[in-house]
Amino acid sequence: MQATIITIGDEILIGQIVDTNSAWMARELNKIGVHVYEILSISDEREHILSAFAKAKQQSDIVLITGGLGPTKDDITKKTICEFFNDELELNQEVLDHVIMLFKEYVKAPMVDMNKDQALVPKKAQVLMNAYGTAPGMWIQEDETIFVSMPGVPFEMKSLMTDRVLPRIKEVGNLNFIHHRTILTAGQGESTIATRIEEWENNLPSHIKLAYLPSLGTVRLRLSSRGTDKGFILKTVDQQIKALYALINDVIIGESNDESLVHSVVQLLKEKHKTVATAESCTGGKIASLITEIPGASQVFKGSTVTYATQSKVDILSIDPVVIEKYSVVSEQVAVQMAAQVRKKFKSDFAIATTGNAGPTQGDSDAPVGTVYIGIATPLKVYGLHFMMGNHRERVVQKSINKALELLQKELIEL
Repeated sequence: MQATIITIGDEILIGQIVDTNSAWMARELNKIGVHVYEILSISDEREHILSAFAKAKQQSDIVLITGGLGPTKDDITKKTICEFFNDELELNQEVLDHVIMLFKEYVKAPMVDMNKDQALVPKKAQVLMNAYGTAPGMWIQEDETIFVSMPGVPFEMKSLMTDRVLPRIKEVGNLNFIHHRTILTAGQGESTIATRIEEWENNLPSHIKLAYLPSLGTVRLRLSSRGTDKGFILKTVDQQIKALYALINDVIIGESNDESLVHSVVQLLKEKHKTVATAESCTGGKIASLITEIPGASQVFKGSTVTYATQSKVDILSIDPVVIEKYSVVSEQVAVQMAAQVRKKFKSDFAIATTGNAGPTQGDSDAPVGTVYIGIATPLKVYGLHFMMGNHRERVVQKSINKALELLQKELIEL
């Protein structure tokens, strides 16, 4: 089964909001064996919507649409769906009762006719009740193509997809088995790795595709295959993974089904029954934020301090002012003390600390822009490492985050 994802809204096209819906939907569709052929973001214009619908109908078995279902006049998705399917709107009493309940229980404000209009749905549509909002989802099938329209509010869309749409796609779809294995590497760039594995890559079976996914400080190698024979796919991909390990084992730092380093770290912490805390300066709490985005992180993450200013390192983490004066706030010695102190403070098994100068000015230290020290505290040792991360502020921060997580991952693997 092949899918097209369409997100509707001028706010996406002018950069006012980031389209996270499409990425989430694509991941969930991939998990059940639906191949996403195309993702489109289009304007709130009738002609643009009709054109996108016509194109999607020609190329996909299922078309997933989000956005444009609100109560205001600029939300025109329902009307345009009616035009596309030569249909008309009718009042759905179940949806109306749900809207009335939401206003009574949660909104605590009078309903206006515009809110009641949320209960108007195309006659040909099968309603997908939206537990968390007033705009229902709609399922319409014409010829061989299924159109599913959902609200653009992420938590409403995700609920509808999880509870209503995905189970139904599994029932009606002729789904392939889709399999990915992602190898995480560090220490060498994309071109160097590509040179080392060139012969292996050239001899990959036709049903296996390799993708290079470079990030700051890491390169992910994803092998993908899809088809009807699950056993054959699993066996052949596993064979190629083993061959890949034999070629570049020195730069492989692990695998991740979620295709992110932080997922891998959290999973390792869970598997090893260990905990971690963070003390962040130049990374500004971003490591902690990434960790806590992962479901179940509360099992392994104890807490964090963002000691951005020099004095806060002294006041909150009890870093020795003499050490700061002697070695600078951006130094291996301070990174080591930060890691040791935050591990002690939160009673965690491991700790990560970052201190550096991300630029564009030098701040409280004379260290050149791009200088970063990362401290790692484990049950057996505490150490700090020095890195030069370049002169672009955002890249310095992101590379520091990746390197800190990579170092933690290495310690967990060796545990």
